[in-house]
Amino acid sequence: MKKQIIRFSVLQNAKVMAVLYVVMSLLVMAITMVPMLMTGQMPAGGALIFFVLTPVLYALTGFVFTVIGAWLYNFIARFVGGIEFSTVEVNRD
Repeated sequence: MKKQIIRFSVLQNAKVMAVLYVVMSLLVMAITMVPMLMTGQMPAGGALIFFVLTPVLYALTGFVFTVIGAWLYNFIARFVGGIEFSTVEVNRD
C-alpha cells in the first residue's frame, strides 16, 4: 500500500527537532569539552560559556531550519505531491 506525506506540522516538528539538537549538542559537548580542558586549550570560564551557549545555539538553529524545511516541503508538496512510501502490516505475537 502506497502512502504520501502531504503536510508536515511546521511548529511541532520544529519543537521536536530543537529538543533533538539539544540532546545531540550535549553529546558533542561531552566529547569535545574534556580534551579541551585537559589540554588547556580553553580556560574554565570559556568552557562554561561554551557549554551553555552551544546547546542553545544548536536548538535555535535546528528550530529555525526545521521551520524553513517543513514550510518549503508543504509548499512544494502541493504542486508535486508528497514523499511516497510503502507500508505493510506486520503481525507481532
